Amino acid sequence: MLDIGAYSGLFTAAFLAATLIPAQSEAGLAALVIAGGQDVAILVLVASLGNILGAVVNWYIGRCVDRFKDRKWFPASAAQLDNATIWYQRYGRWSLLLSWVPFIGDPITVVAGILRTPLLSFLLIVGFAKTARYVVIAAMAASWI
Repeated sequence: MLDIGAYSGLFTAAFLAATLIPAQSEAGLAALVIAGGQDVAILVLVASLGNILGAVVNWYIGRCVDRFKDRKWFPASAAQLDNATIWYQRYGRWSLLLSWVPFIGDPITVVAGILRTPLLSFLLIVGFAKTARYVVIAAMAASWI
C-alpha cells in the first residue's frame, strides 16, 4: 500500500539531511522498514532521491557561491569551504563518494559546485554513494525484524 505521508516525510527528511539543516533520514528509514507496511525498495528509492536532490541544491549553491557566500544563511564558513576545497583538490571528484558522511559530506558537495564538477558525474558518484548508504541501512533494519 502507498502511504503518501510516510514517503513524503522520508523524502523531506532525506532532502534536509543532505543540506546543513539538521535532519535524520537514516533513523526515519530504519523505523519505516522495521514498522513494515511499505515496500523497502520504494523507501530506499524515495530516501535516495530526496538526499540526492538536497546534494544538488548544495552543488548549485557552490556554483553561485560568489553571490551567496557572504550571506548569514550560507551553509558553510570560509574556513570550512577552504578545508573542503583543499580536500577536493587533493582527492578529486572521487571524494564525492564521502558525500553521505555527516559533517564533511555537505561541504564536499558545495565545493564540487564551486570547482565546477560536471552535474552528470556529480549525480552518478553522489547517487551511488547515497543510495548505497540507504541500502545498507535498510538491510540492517530488515535484519532486526
